[in-house]
Amino acid sequence: MTPLTPCDFPLFVPASRPERFEKALTAAHDAVIFDLEDAVAADAKTRARDALADHFPGIARQGRACFVRINARDTPWHSDDVALCADLDLAGVMLPKAERADDMTALAAALPPGRTLLALIETAAGLVHAAAIARSAGRLVFGSVDFCADLGCDLDRPLLLRPRQDLVIASRLAGLPAPVDGVTTALKDPDLIRDDAAHAAGLGMGGKLLIHPFQIPPALQGFAPSSEMVAWAGRVLAASAGEAVAVDGMMIDAPVLARARSILARNASATDLKLEG
Repeated sequence: MTPLTPCDFPLFVPASRPERFEKALTAAHDAVIFDLEDAVAADAKTRARDALADHFPGIARQGRACFVRINARDTPWHSDDVALCADLDLAGVMLPKAERADDMTALAAALPPGRTLLALIETAAGLVHAAAIARSAGRLVFGSVDFCADLGCDLDRPLLLRPRQDLVIASRLAGLPAPVDGVTTALKDPDLIRDDAAHAAGLGMGGKLLIHPFQIPPALQGFAPSSEMVAWAGRVLAASAGEAVAVDGMMIDAPVLARARSILARNASATDLKLEG
């Protein structure tokens, strides 16, 4: 397993659009993913790699965690993408259409040590093998839009409940951080973005892929605990220091205390960000 670099709310930017690199690096919350895959047309793949290589010295000076989404293992661009990533001082690499543990081990063998490998699960085969993939990756990521295309189903929360839960469980069993949820395709609908993020957080996911800087504040807000949750967690910790054995009719035991501490930690992180509505 490779070490983990913080990548909870990564912002995508097409590698073929170097004029957008500076804006993405400035706006991103914790990481930028330079995309060589879906955001780049087939006839522009080589130019995109060249643009990323040419601009990377300036990118690296920004001090931002940088990832690259390469093309899938079975594509004609994969080997050139991996070769480029091996030459760049990246935080990590995202592999789309991850479907087997061998996909990740082969990628790890081709890269310098210490890179965080993000396994993008976006097919039925990837989901079935998620537990094995997780043991060879740094983090699982849900490619919800492509997953629905693979299954021929609607991009609908109830239909995607099981895949999200399966990725949360696979990550937990492998000792990985909680998985990163997929994108919200609406670019400037803060209520929807916030609601999607809150839904993912409620299922135990640990972050969200972002495709526009506008999505960053509502996504972070969606993952922040509500004021009611924070108040409850405060009461639990206060009671645990005294003689009380129950709060709001709930027995205080180790799992309840762990949840309360987690809620307060998430709230402290959101407060530090000074999120605006």
